[in-house]
Amino acid sequence: MTEFTDPPVSEAAVRVIAAFASRESATVKDILALTQALPAALTGLQSAPEKPGMSKFSVQTATETAIPAVPVAESVTDDSVTCLCCGRSFTMLKRHLRAEHGLSEGDYRIKFNLDDDHPLVAPNYSLRKADYAKKAGLGRYARDEAVQENLGTQL
Repeated sequence: MTEFTDPPVSEAAVRVIAAFASRESATVKDILALTQALPAALTGLQSAPEKPGMSKFSVQTATETAIPAVPVAESVTDDSVTCLCCGRSFTMLKRHLRAEHGLSEGDYRIKFNLDDDHPLVAPNYSLRKADYAKKAGLGRYARDEAVQENLGTQL
């Protein structure tokens, strides 16, 4: 049987194995295989260097730059942004990246060596949302309105 000596690793391993074993489709053979492979995997994650904006679970994939499905220069149009992982176009990528590819925004940028200012939201969508927010009165301070009213009554 595999020994778990590091307390944080052993607690994490027990939780992972218990969750895996609670699945209906888990066989005894699968549980034993996981029990043998898990300590090395968790120890590797724990000692891996962490970069800012990057989750510990994606350290292995970030060391190599991935080949994008579409050229980076063509990935952003006025009305959509294209996922470099799969080539599908969206208005916003954040939810798609997390749900389909298990990536955070930082992980995605690191994976494809993108700048921090590379848009993950379609430019026209951002402009529409900003215009709507301004019309709704967001971004104004009450003190600015009070000053405008006082200037209007003094004239």
